[in-house]
Formats: sequence, C-alpha cells, structure tokens
Amino acid sequence: MSHVFLDISLSLDGFAAGPDISHEHPLGRNGEALHAWLFGTEATPPDALDRQAAEDMFSQTGAFIIGRTTYDVGVPEWGEDGAFGMPCFVMTHRLRDKHVMGPTTFTFVNEEPAAVLRMAKAAAGDKSVCVMGGATTARQFVEAGLLDELCIHIAPVLLGRGTRLFDTLPGVTYFQATSMASTPLATHFRFRRKSHPFPLPPQQTAE
Repeated sequence: MSHVFLDISLSLDGFAAGPDISHEHPLGRNGEALHAWLFGTEATPPDALDRQAAEDMFSQTGAFIIGRTTYDVGVPEWGEDGAFGMPCFVMTHRLRDKHVMGPTTFTFVNEEPAAVLRMAKAAAGDKSVCVMGGATTARQFVEAGLLDELCIHIAPVLLGRGTRLFDTLPGVTYFQATSMASTPLATHFRFRRKSHPFPLPPQQTAE
C-alpha cells in the first residue's frame, strides 16, 4: 500500500549532518560517516542487511522529496543518471527550471509540505513517497504530521555538532517500532506512526 516515509541517517547524538555543509563536504565535516552503511569503508564493506535497507527504500518508492541544499551539494556527485531514477521534488524558495538527468527528474517547488506531497503522490502512482534530507525538509514533514513511517539509520559515530533532526518539534507524535537490524556500520530502525499513545501502566496508590 502506498504510504509516506522518511528515510534518513543520523549520528548517535542525533545529527543528520555535520557542520559546514558545502560542495566539498555534502554531509558536513565528518558527515560521510553517516552514509558509510551505503558505500562501506576501506575496512568494512556494506553488510547484506545494509544493502537490503537501501534496496527496500528504492523498491517501494515512486517519488522522492528533498531540500534545495541536498540537491545543490548532491547533484555533482549523483552521476549522469541523477542517482534516483524517478521523479524528485525539490522544496525551495529559489525556483529554477526542471532538471532532467536521464530517468531522474528534479522539479523545483515553493509550496507547503502538504502541497508538495500531493504532487509527489500523483507522480508516484501506486508506490510510496520517500522524504529525504536535509534535516530542515524532513523536519517540516514530521511537524506537519504527514509521515506514516520513519526509517532511521543510526551510524555508530558521535559528531558533536552539526544539524539535528528533532530539535524543534511542537508536540508529541507516537510511533510503533516494527523492525530493527544491526550491522557494523549502522542500526536500521523502522517505526510506524500510531494514532493513539501507548497505554500507560496503572498508577500505584499509597497504602
């Protein structure tokens, strides 16, 4: 069934990117450690579970939503095919013409999250919509209550500073953990949104 999910990598201390994001450091300084599970390191290749997490993201997705900074720093690294292979909607105040890279189409929109989501759902057909980075774009969808699921990949690194994902949430949203898989490079969590809080234990009364 089509749904809307956030797919993002975080450090152990909750950063979605390191400091000083630039073309030289697309994920901020030292932020490449967040995506080591996708590409491996010199000492550790991606595990089968890491590869499965990436395959699951692409196989269920019919359209992506990303932020302008993610596009600006990422597009030089994504190759001639644009990496995504499907429609991508770029949320931005700096509009430009549609950018086509092989099977990947980047459409630039200056709209509220709900409006962008409607466009992405129309493009995705019966597949799901994946919201990706950066943290500012992801946070808008969390705050608007538009996500059905969180797919969070926790990298075993403490960045110390950078851009946090969950700093400014206005209230409580409940999720149910549905799966967890751990490898040397990441722990992959999936959480489904709940419509009501967990039942609280009965209060103890003093005798």
